[in-house]
Amino acid sequence: MLKPELENAYISILREELVPATGCTEPIAIAYAAARLRALLGAAPERVLAEVSGNMIKNAKSVVVPSTGGMKGIPAAIAAGIVAGDENAALQVIASVPEEKHAEIAAYVANTPIETVCSDTTRMLDIILTGYLGEHKALVHIANSHTNVVREELDGKAVVEKEFSDSAEDSLTDKSVLNVKDILEFANTVDLSKVSDMLEKQLTCNLAVAEEGLRGNWGANIGSTLLAEYPADIKIEARAWAAAGSDARMSGCEMPVVIVSGSGNQGITASVPVARYAMHLGVSREKLYRALLVSDLITAEQKAGIGRLSAYCGAVSAGVGSGAGIAYLLDGSYEAIANTVRNAVAILSGTICDGAKPSCAAKIAEAVDAGIMGYNMYKSGNNFHGGDGIVGRDVDTTVANIGVLAREGMRQTDKTILNIMLTRCD
Repeated sequence: MLKPELENAYISILREELVPATGCTEPIAIAYAAARLRALLGAAPERVLAEVSGNMIKNAKSVVVPSTGGMKGIPAAIAAGIVAGDENAALQVIASVPEEKHAEIAAYVANTPIETVCSDTTRMLDIILTGYLGEHKALVHIANSHTNVVREELDGKAVVEKEFSDSAEDSLTDKSVLNVKDILEFANTVDLSKVSDMLEKQLTCNLAVAEEGLRGNWGANIGSTLLAEYPADIKIEARAWAAAGSDARMSGCEMPVVIVSGSGNQGITASVPVARYAMHLGVSREKLYRALLVSDLITAEQKAGIGRLSAYCGAVSAGVGSGAGIAYLLDGSYEAIANTVRNAVAILSGTICDGAKPSCAAKIAEAVDAGIMGYNMYKSGNNFHGGDGIVGRDVDTTVANIGVLAREGMRQTDKTILNIMLTRCD
């Protein structure tokens, strides 16, 4: 049994990480800042300056912003937040926009000067919106996590002001307490009444958007392609359902998703494959909840070292998490879960993030496959070992190595990806 303070920390991490969002979280965070900007000014600004970090530009460039009639990009996100956003709704800021507002949002983009500047900051997630209305000026600054408002100004005077650092984990519960052994102990022993509301919401929302992705014509239809082209199999089903959720979400589906580590794609990947395996195996709801805890927290452990945004594809981390959750359902031992994580990390580590877009669904399918392969390797007695590339002496060292790879080794990769996207792509 974990000490009460450690159990409480794990529950706090889950409360911070498992939150609903409608739309890709980067443009939605910009829409949230824009809605707050309008609220500060008391009306829509006549001109907007958006100073945002490179990773925000990367992840907002190619994804459809919900509730805009199919528009993409930062100006669309700003317009949606200003015209129709609920400044009190955080990552569901434009979840309830009526269709008749779409034309007004498009008109605001067409008729309002909106300048976007890539800011010179070491923070991977940074948004500063400045709005001008007559003689008045307002500013909203979000840093490090998607709803962490660190400063608001009206006519040069601070309305909101809080201390912040350059850490991606600034304002969040310390995740250094996460390790695979304690995650498993927590999953096995926690009173589920303390966490079941979050987990049930995650299942309900994320399975629903995956089902929509399979039913409709969304993105590149990776999920439905997998189901159509490969024999019926739970491994294919797990990959396809997770990919389908991203198919819909990346193409503007207005259904909410429960995120993990700031990402809806990661939230889908960490939960949907585990749920489909649980259904296939016919396990109890309690067993499914406990498997989800393993998946969600192992995903969060990896992302704490990597950061919320980076050149390292977050779907890989969530695919590793889902592999661990599936290992929990099929075996449940520490050895199975630890080896699944080490094996899966070694398979796809270094997969790049080149922004939010339809191809994320394909990366999700491959990440889930790596997670499942990681477990199947363990089951057959074939594991990667410390010293095999970046694989460390144990599972948590391996996870820490991934953090170093993403934060330090892929820093220039991130700059190169953004440069290619902005100068060589339409």
